[in-house]
Amino acid sequence: MTSRRSFLVAGTAAALPLRPQDTPAARIESISVISQEPGYYCGWATLAARKNGDLLVAYSGGREAHVCPFGRVELIRSFDGGASWSWPEVLMDSAIDDRDAGVLETPAGTLLVTTFTSLAYEAVQTRSQGWEPQRVARWEAVQRRSTPEQRNALLGTWMLRSTDGGMTWTAPYRVPVNSPHGPIALKDGRLLYPGKKLWDPGKEVGVAESSDDGKTWRWLSAIPTRPGDKAADYHELHGVQADDGTLIVQIRNHNPENARETLQCESRDGGKTWTTPHAIGVWGLPSHLLRLGNGHLLMSYGYRRAPFGNQARLSTDHGRTWSGPITISDDGIGGDLGYPATVELPGGKLITVWYELMKGSSRAVLRQAVWALV
Repeated sequence: MTSRRSFLVAGTAAALPLRPQDTPAARIESISVISQEPGYYCGWATLAARKNGDLLVAYSGGREAHVCPFGRVELIRSFDGGASWSWPEVLMDSAIDDRDAGVLETPAGTLLVTTFTSLAYEAVQTRSQGWEPQRVARWEAVQRRSTPEQRNALLGTWMLRSTDGGMTWTAPYRVPVNSPHGPIALKDGRLLYPGKKLWDPGKEVGVAESSDDGKTWRWLSAIPTRPGDKAADYHELHGVQADDGTLIVQIRNHNPENARETLQCESRDGGKTWTTPHAIGVWGLPSHLLRLGNGHLLMSYGYRRAPFGNQARLSTDHGRTWSGPITISDDGIGGDLGYPATVELPGGKLITVWYELMKGSSRAVLRQAVWALV
């Protein structure tokens, strides 16, 4: 299940700042499957690096398909820089579908894992005529775990917290927003969570903040809607703080203008106000943002059209401009893939993790690329 390849992504040496026509060169050292339960579908992972060198991947595991009632939040660990990964630990398994999982180590060493719950599978279940009897029985068994009222009460955007390196976890508690990759840490000690009020009628997007290491969260500010857009068609935000202090949030856009492109907005007052989202010339979604050790910014995102895979772009001017696309993977069979997240290891090597439905299987796996900018 592991393939290795080494190649150069063609490009030119980029002057500062990078422009869309500048594509940094990269070396992909290896691509491998890191999930260990091929009988299950794994999706929507987030990768985080701890200060002690451990790597963590949180994701939705235990699944039958992209939409199903079996999703649960799982965590795997690597103690050797991604060379090997542990057996999954189940952190949350509610009576309904537990989906996209984010993970962050705060400056205090606390681990935060995020997720959201969904009943989207119920619409699929109404079309179960013609299913094999075993599948019908599996789905019906899940529904017997709770009443319709209990299932609706479980809908929410959730966080789990650990202060002992993930040995023990709090019960899930509600937070104001959700996004696939979760919150970020700021230089002033706050935590910022760009996201969407998924189950509120207005589907508002904006940021929440925590000043007590993730114990409690409050809504800080809304992100304005671009003229002609609907806020409900903004999805799956992620943020980063640039070296100059600018806060950058990127948004998965499903409005007609710049459909399926990544939009970006900025704040220069600590997140109290935001610029109107604007296009940055990147087709692909959703994005994960990382500040590298040299101060440059890296965005990683899924590329759900041929050649299907994952790409990255680099900014050397605090997010004002982005380079051309760097190919991380391009061997996908279709659009059921992506949500990449990237971390930087000591020495500058990069690791990106994503999910992908691969040829010959009905169960998506987690894949990892080890690579470097050259």
